[in-house]
Amino acid sequence: MFKPYVVTLALSLALFAAPQQAIEINKIELPDMGDSSGTLITPAEEKEFGEAFFRSLHAQISINQDAEIQEYIQSIGQKLVANSDAPGHPFHFFVVMENDINAFAGPGGYIGVNSGLILMTEAESELASVMAHEIAHVTQRHLFRAAEAAGRLSIPTAAATLAAILLGTQSPTLGQAAIMAIQAGSVQFQIDFTRENEAEADRVGMQTLASSQFDPRSMPTFFERLQQSSRYYGQAIPEFLRTHPVTASRISDTRGRAETYPYKQYPDSLGYQLTKAKIRVLTATDTAEALKYFQSRLTQGTAEQRTVARYGMGLIALNGQQFKEAENIFQSLTQQYPEQDQYAAALARTALDSRNYSTALSRYKKLVQQFPDNTAIKLEYISSLLKTGNAEQARKNLFSLNFDTQKLPIYWQLMAQVYSNLNQPAESHRYLAEYYYAMGQTKDAILQIRLAQKSKGLNFQLSSILSERLNFFLTQEQEAMRNH
Repeated sequence: MFKPYVVTLALSLALFAAPQQAIEINKIELPDMGDSSGTLITPAEEKEFGEAFFRSLHAQISINQDAEIQEYIQSIGQKLVANSDAPGHPFHFFVVMENDINAFAGPGGYIGVNSGLILMTEAESELASVMAHEIAHVTQRHLFRAAEAAGRLSIPTAAATLAAILLGTQSPTLGQAAIMAIQAGSVQFQIDFTRENEAEADRVGMQTLASSQFDPRSMPTFFERLQQSSRYYGQAIPEFLRTHPVTASRISDTRGRAETYPYKQYPDSLGYQLTKAKIRVLTATDTAEALKYFQSRLTQGTAEQRTVARYGMGLIALNGQQFKEAENIFQSLTQQYPEQDQYAAALARTALDSRNYSTALSRYKKLVQQFPDNTAIKLEYISSLLKTGNAEQARKNLFSLNFDTQKLPIYWQLMAQVYSNLNQPAESHRYLAEYYYAMGQTKDAILQIRLAQKSKGLNFQLSSILSERLNFFLTQEQEAMRNH
């Protein structure tokens, strides 16, 4: 029987991983041949592995789907990658909407940060230090054994195993059940970051941090806060802190390295502050407490921080369907800061959520011209087009989105809605299948393709596409079940 803490160790790709524990578990023993990942797994296979891993995560935990939050975390990640020792390596950053303090690096450069960790940071550089550390695990090839072990499994199974282990850090009971299901096939593998891996990730991560114009001192500062916070939990210490201790020597080592950099001020970006405010609202279990938090900050800090507090109060009002109050707050913010896209987008969203579709459409039309590079605004503009019966225009706007956006689940979902509104059920089912597949629900994707095939009036091209996708989904499902 697996203990929950063992689950968090096996295949753990989490931040600040502990040294290998003296725990005996069944695993594939791999020969120490050095970093052979370059020969045992090709870049295309690593990419496929990473995408399968990400889909499996969607099926098991709550991945953020808010385009504004996604744009922010991706922008910080790409800034760090550009200044890393592997600027050409592909990365995808995302937020896991869980209150637990966690972050992890997965195959193919997929790096997740929990909302709970973001809220724990007190400066943008602290968040960047976590991400820089995880980027270093990838660029230094600390995950190569995952790729080697994955070669002994089908990619869907290996990806599901990784995702199940991550799930164990969020919910030990569910994670344990998922691992036991995979164990039924007598296949399991394990990865542990060593002390040397962690030290290297700290060192390389700090170099990336400093090169990206973030505060190197934020790394030991955040480590220290993690260590101090663990003192207040007693026997109920979170699993993450129990299995990933932050030691005094580690804090000392990182602080010593940080002091070699010249001291200067590193102000937080407004994007960081607004993202934290939005995450606080979206993850709040007690709305009254969240409101009190923002109210207490209306008279504290800088003018910018007080403005962020008003924004947070507006989001709480919007979530509570108090549309008049939200309208007043966002109108005031937009008038005061007309060039700030988050405030203007929140005002347009208020009209959309309150079903004032004509006003929403009018506002979004102006915003897509004012902020042409804002993907979140483009996606909400498309939603407003659908709500106002402009499905064909929505379709054209969807095709104009960039390649990265066209890989997101929301893209497939909106495409399915577009073709449903255009009374083209085969196409609607086809895109809904892609949405379910992106969300890690392959069985539902298969069902949607079969529904599409039953539609009347299929032409040869669409029939061929549906057949190809059905075969692909069936193969994926069969491979995922092979070792179960």
